[in-house]
Amino acid sequence: MTTAAILLVGGMGTRLQPITNKSPKPMLPVGGVPFTEHQILKAKAAGISEIVLATSYLAEVFKPYFGDGSAFGIKIKYAVEEVALGTGGAIQNAASLLSPADQVVIFNGDVLSAHDLAAQIKFHKEMQADVTLYLTQVADARAYGCVELLPGDRVKSFLEKSETPPSNLINAGCYVFNRSIIDEIPVGRVVSIERESFPQLLAADKKVFGFVDSSYWLDIGTPAALIKASKDLITGKVFSAATPSHDGDSIISKDAKVADRCTISDGSFIHPKVVVESECEISGSIIGEGAVIGAGCKVIDSFIAPNCKIPAGTVVINNYLGF
Repeated sequence: MTTAAILLVGGMGTRLQPITNKSPKPMLPVGGVPFTEHQILKAKAAGISEIVLATSYLAEVFKPYFGDGSAFGIKIKYAVEEVALGTGGAIQNAASLLSPADQVVIFNGDVLSAHDLAAQIKFHKEMQADVTLYLTQVADARAYGCVELLPGDRVKSFLEKSETPPSNLINAGCYVFNRSIIDEIPVGRVVSIERESFPQLLAADKKVFGFVDSSYWLDIGTPAALIKASKDLITGKVFSAATPSHDGDSIISKDAKVADRCTISDGSFIHPKVVVESECEISGSIIGEGAVIGAGCKVIDSFIAPNCKIPAGTVVINNYLGF
């Protein structure tokens, strides 16, 4: 039984504006590489050999970086939505480019997780499911799609963003679909997989299961979460094959220039052509390519835009500058 994948990377990333004004969220640097690279290598590690990137906003920036996927050991294709079609419409649009497959893994383009994708695919097959949702538990489920399970892990209900969630299990943004189920999604119109398709599947008594995994999970949709994801990858709190190999708890690019008496720590990533002048403290931060950090600066848990110049003595904490 063959498995392919679709990666949903078409959103505008409005919660991350203005950081996403010139770059789509999935192409922002997280752990030293575009975020999408982490998900592509996760798919490859689970035995997937073909993935379609479902693009829309700034669609043209993906292919120059990822190409046909040969550099990453996986075949990559690109579907472009000229008009936003919602999650379900995007899946249907992208699926038209897939080679024949029995199952299709769907990734949300803004979730970093350590969940066992190969185990989720195996569970899907063993349960002879139509759809299997990756679920995780959170303290407050109101901001997420909430899922109730029956004994045996079959989904009882799916409620998208409710003020009174009946469960703390949430839709964690990775699904396994039988290809025949995708073929039932209406073509050429806006379809929400969460608000329309999942409730319809349950009403039709389709075999929808939940795969519960309590390992690391993070929605990177806000500036603070994006910075945390990058820090967690570099410090090793969560593993990704895409994170550049490094010693210590931070990464400094080879052609960055860091002056004497500087401290770079706690999962920071210093991109190429950065200049860090003397006596700076940089902790848990992303410093974009070509940025200049003036002498005596303190940059903590922040994101400095490429080519941004930070004046000497500036203190930046939990912020983003230059976008």
